[in-house]
Amino acid sequence: MTPDGWLWGTVATDVAVASYADGDALTVRQRQRLGRLLASAKAHSPFYGRLLENCDCDHAHLHEIPVVHKTELMHRFDEWVTDPAIRLDELRRFVADRHRIAEPYLGSYLVWESSGSSGEPGIFVQDDLALAVFDALEAIRRPMLRPARRLFDPWGWGEQIAFVGATEGHFASTVSIERLRRLNPALAQRLRCISFMQPAEAIVRAIDAMAPSVIATYPSAAVMLAEERLHGRMRTTPREVWTGGENLCPAKRAYIQSAFHCALADSYGASEFLSLAFECEKGSLHLNSDWAILEAVDEHQRPVPRGETGATVLLTNLANHLQPLIRYDLGDRVSLHAHGCACGSRLPVVEVEGRCEDTLRIEGDGAASVQLLPLALSTAIEDGAGLFDFQLVQQGPRDLLMRTGLQGGEAELALHKAHRALSEFLRTQGVTGVHIECRAGEPGRAGRSGKVPRVVAAEP
Repeated sequence: MTPDGWLWGTVATDVAVASYADGDALTVRQRQRLGRLLASAKAHSPFYGRLLENCDCDHAHLHEIPVVHKTELMHRFDEWVTDPAIRLDELRRFVADRHRIAEPYLGSYLVWESSGSSGEPGIFVQDDLALAVFDALEAIRRPMLRPARRLFDPWGWGEQIAFVGATEGHFASTVSIERLRRLNPALAQRLRCISFMQPAEAIVRAIDAMAPSVIATYPSAAVMLAEERLHGRMRTTPREVWTGGENLCPAKRAYIQSAFHCALADSYGASEFLSLAFECEKGSLHLNSDWAILEAVDEHQRPVPRGETGATVLLTNLANHLQPLIRYDLGDRVSLHAHGCACGSRLPVVEVEGRCEDTLRIEGDGAASVQLLPLALSTAIEDGAGLFDFQLVQQGPRDLLMRTGLQGGEAELALHKAHRALSEFLRTQGVTGVHIECRAGEPGRAGRSGKVPRVVAAEP
């Protein structure tokens, strides 16, 4: 799947120009792209053809269009996509084969799946335009943490980059990295994925063997690596740390930087749109509003005032016409600031109130406790049991509670599988004999943010 050089160049040029555009120019881009997206969805997606039947695509107001949810779209997947050759049953078989990560689907498309952290997992298909937009946003708007280095190596070809995350599935970050490795074999040795499903000492060994200049990972994993570094168990000191996918609070940021003494940049993205926002030098997250629209709304899907955090946020993806996402309930709690940023960018400032997932510390079979990353625990349960509606709570040094809102025989079977999968994962981490209590018909409890964390170190 070779990228279209002309398309990439055109998109990259526009992204570069829009990065310094005023608010009016950004609004014009957004309106034009919204009109094209609506017209394409109405004409080529049977699902949206019905939903937008009476819509004047050139003059539509977003608030007049119904909100859509992942569960609804996945249930109507074959009517949702605009290429009739794409079929959900075939896609499910495709993503079930881990040897096909980043392999072109139907010779033309890139496919990834979401983890299911907000419920049912989704499958997302990207065409050339969507990939060109994501590539351009990453290349041009990712902050320059070391400007002098970027001057002599603008594309980062000389960096050694390690991604620490879930590497065994068709997840967006893993697929994106493997795609780059396939496109440029010269990057293969300088761009590596390291599974966070391993024990901490194995992750550290892999990082030290590579000695990356950049570590890209989730905040919880970055904190774990920082602790390994501060205790002298990790030699590598990266020059940059990139985080995303979880809430990065000031305390976590300070701890990571105290360990590595390097620049850190956070970002906000989703499987539905990889590069929603990047952090500027002033520490603000700027929404890529020329290619994505976010609407912060209350529990009744009414817009909330600027500066207030909504109950959820609606995403309209202006880049993907193949699998239209228009007023899609993303599930995050976001506030859109009314004021600009001191950095001078006219791209809107957003603040994301993500889930606060905890890293668990379980007494190991030896003397030391074992750290268990929240996303690794979730991945083990999802992959091993197909259970997505759960909350795992640590109740003691070697006691865990796993609960789900599901009920009946199906719930009991899912919990049985989850118990087995979790026990096996703990064994690989050097932890056996942990008591795991399972309860069906008991939904997870929300944290202070209003969202339900999936992994909790103590009762909320």
